[in-house]
Amino acid sequence: MIAELAAFNAAFGVVKTAIPHGRDIASCAKSIGDMIGAQESLRARGEKKKNSIWYSLAGKDTNDFEEFMALEQIREQRKELLQALQLLGRPGLKDDYLRFEAEARRQRRTDAAEAEARASKMVEWGFGTLAVIAAIGVLGYGLFVLGQSQGKW
Repeated sequence: MIAELAAFNAAFGVVKTAIPHGRDIASCAKSIGDMIGAQESLRARGEKKKNSIWYSLAGKDTNDFEEFMALEQIREQRKELLQALQLLGRPGLKDDYLRFEAEARRQRRTDAAEAEARASKMVEWGFGTLAVIAAIGVLGYGLFVLGQSQGKW
């Protein structure tokens, strides 16, 4: 959680200093991506923990308040960034940023779903390969036992 918050803060600093100096939002794309990634990672970790069976069995964790405060800090900094985009940026920069941010979130979710599908496919192929190898081994052993019982080996 601290790593995500630190990454968000660093990226926020880069973007916030770039905008008043007249730089285009595209020049801050990596930092914006880092901000979005850190925010999504923190949210995903919170959702994963809430949906965890251990969380429901053991009860609430002491880090809940820390997560809430980190998300609240991110929310405030995002609001500050949007105000800076609107006041200091070129006309329409805030809208461009919101579109860019939405597209980045969509792309991250798509990439995560594709990675999960690839991992699932690899597990399926791995188990399939093991099943084929085991079947060949059992067949070979069966043929060996059959050959020995008939006295051919």
